[in-house]
Amino acid sequence: MKGLPKSAIVLLVVAFALSSTNVFAGPAYHIGICTETVSQAEDDLRGAEQLIKEYGAVSEGGIIQHITYPDDFMSQQETVISNLVALADDPLMKAIVTCNALPGVAEAYKRIRAKRPDILLLAALPAEDPLVIQKAADLVVDLDFVSRGYTIVWGAKQLGAETFVHISFPRHMSYETLGRRRAIMEAACNDLGLKFVFETAPDPTSDVGISGAQQFILEKVPQYLQKYGPKGEKVALFCTNDAQTEPLIQQIIASKNGIFVEPDTASPLMGFPGALGLDLSAEKGDFPAIVAKIEKAIVAKGASGRLGTWSYSTGFSLTAGMGELAKRVLDGKAKLTKVQDIYSAIGKYTPGAQWNGALYTDMSTGVKAKNELLVYMDTYVFGKGYLGSTKVKIPAKYALIKR
Repeated sequence: MKGLPKSAIVLLVVAFALSSTNVFAGPAYHIGICTETVSQAEDDLRGAEQLIKEYGAVSEGGIIQHITYPDDFMSQQETVISNLVALADDPLMKAIVTCNALPGVAEAYKRIRAKRPDILLLAALPAEDPLVIQKAADLVVDLDFVSRGYTIVWGAKQLGAETFVHISFPRHMSYETLGRRRAIMEAACNDLGLKFVFETAPDPTSDVGISGAQQFILEKVPQYLQKYGPKGEKVALFCTNDAQTEPLIQQIIASKNGIFVEPDTASPLMGFPGALGLDLSAEKGDFPAIVAKIEKAIVAKGASGRLGTWSYSTGFSLTAGMGELAKRVLDGKAKLTKVQDIYSAIGKYTPGAQWNGALYTDMSTGVKAKNELLVYMDTYVFGKGYLGSTKVKIPAKYALIKR
């Protein structure tokens, strides 16, 4: 430094000190989050927004890069794939989370893996074959249709039901997960002492459309309650279609003997706001406040202790939870496939609720997957509180029941 003026030497020393302490250093990594749009799956998107609120968007110096699928994702598979693969062009990208993991995600993850094996790939609520998405992703988390097949029936019994009515249609029953869950529910009814009944409803994708399928439920549910509970015996009803959930809840609330343990797509926002005519815009994203408002309305209508749900949205919980898990793994504070670390990350966004689940079991081989976890939340009954379904011991045989 001989010959330099003192002022220049001082500036060099300060610059060295600043660079040594990383004062101007940016984030060490980025996490990509891909969800559907607000019109397709608002709760998933709100989960991504929660992560941005906590950790900042990449565009503002944070770590979260959020993108969305095209609304017509089924006809734009290449767009889905290319948008996800483009996330890997960011050299700081170290983890990618998809929720829902829609068709095309497995192929996108395969391409990302080929060019960037250092990126962690997480998929929640997958729409592709389990063996396909398991091979493509480092971690897969989905709803535990096996355990819920038992716990929903168990919950119905706790609420006093003597008959369990399962409402669906052939298209849904052709799905492996829904068909297996129906068989599990029937077996659980036999074991727990409930009468199992299967009723067929119109498919909303058929000629009758959504309105026709909903009208069928409105007209038939009072008949089911009278038929299977002629002397006021309590009857639990469950349907596999989201569009039919609202009229089902509406008629159960209006009844004296109807029971509704939880929706197929478990969330306090599934069917309840419409059935009760509630405006929840002021409570948007605040699930404890949403549950409290729904509970107040249900109790006021005299239906306390007969209807339940999950106290947090599935999509919100898993989007935010998987993003949090990715961050903890990158920070060295969690392991990607350690079950308790997964529950802990999801639980950060579901205070008061308990989670449980099991590793996915392949029906053809009986082998448990090492990287796919099926999860479920404790059922919250309005006017009663949590049922404790996550503490129920589920016999091992139910994991092997075929549809």
